[in-house]
Amino acid sequence: MVREATLFDIPQINELGELLHTNFANLVKINEMLKDGYSKVLVYEKNSKVVGFLTATILYDTCDILDVVVEPLYRRENIASNLIAYLISECGENLKLMTLEVATHNIPALKLYEKFGFEIVYKREHYYKNDDAYLMARKSE
Repeated sequence: MVREATLFDIPQINELGELLHTNFANLVKINEMLKDGYSKVLVYEKNSKVVGFLTATILYDTCDILDVVVEPLYRRENIASNLIAYLISECGENLKLMTLEVATHNIPALKLYEKFGFEIVYKREHYYKNDDAYLMARKSE
């Protein structure tokens, strides 16, 4: 089930975030994102446990997906797809552009984003410590 995150979800989000960055809790302040008025933090809950999350910023008619994380045991269960679909629905008709960065070697993520109409618009060299990134964008109809 996808839902908006609450303060009670922060420990589980930070634990999952460690899959992205070993210092996730210090780099990404989920508690601030929940209050700032322009960030979106969504969680996917299964059996009362947060098994995936998505963070994004929404400014006017643009949305930037920052992180999509799913616990390895729950991958390939459409959790990331459900999170992205929920975000797109929440953004509504005013959304004109959605963007994200993804590591060039992350083929499963590239296929996921392409399924939602994202296209590669630019390659950012050395964006990650050991990889380049694609800037991907999805324009709304």
